[in-house]
Amino acid sequence: MSLRHAVLGLLSEGPASGYDLLKLFDVSLSNVWPATQSQLYTELGKLADAGLVSVSAEGPRGRKEYAITEEGTAELRHWITEVEPTQVRRSDLLLRVFFLAEIDPDQARAFLSKIADEAAKNRADLEGIRGFVEAGSDNLSVYGRLALEWGLRFTDTQREWAEWAEKQIR
Repeated sequence: MSLRHAVLGLLSEGPASGYDLLKLFDVSLSNVWPATQSQLYTELGKLADAGLVSVSAEGPRGRKEYAITEEGTAELRHWITEVEPTQVRRSDLLLRVFFLAEIDPDQARAFLSKIADEAAKNRADLEGIRGFVEAGSDNLSVYGRLALEWGLRFTDTQREWAEWAEKQIR
């Protein structure tokens, strides 16, 4: 996935300013594709230059509202249906697990405990947006629930695995 397609997807639901998009990222896409303010505004400029979005309104202090164009909608649909998703096969976390024998067993258990704690924290963060996602009936909420559920299940699995792995170290 790219930031480009994340922005196009959000704008497919309706025009929004950069600020509005940042807020939407926080309550919807942060689970799957986080973005910083500078990344988002840079990408909006690139999308506008490419004709995939246009400025639909300008307000005070240079506030711009962006809308997806027909070309942007076509690009988003092409990406969803015709571009193979990237399958991440590398994990520096699991690479480290392979070499845990190089450190003291207490340090190895602490490493795995930290993974479990981080997974639990990530799950709690996701629970924090559950109410917002489940309250809506728009497309971002309906399909956002699917992504949220993936995130919840993934963090549960990661925590359970780390707790199990910690017990395996003598």
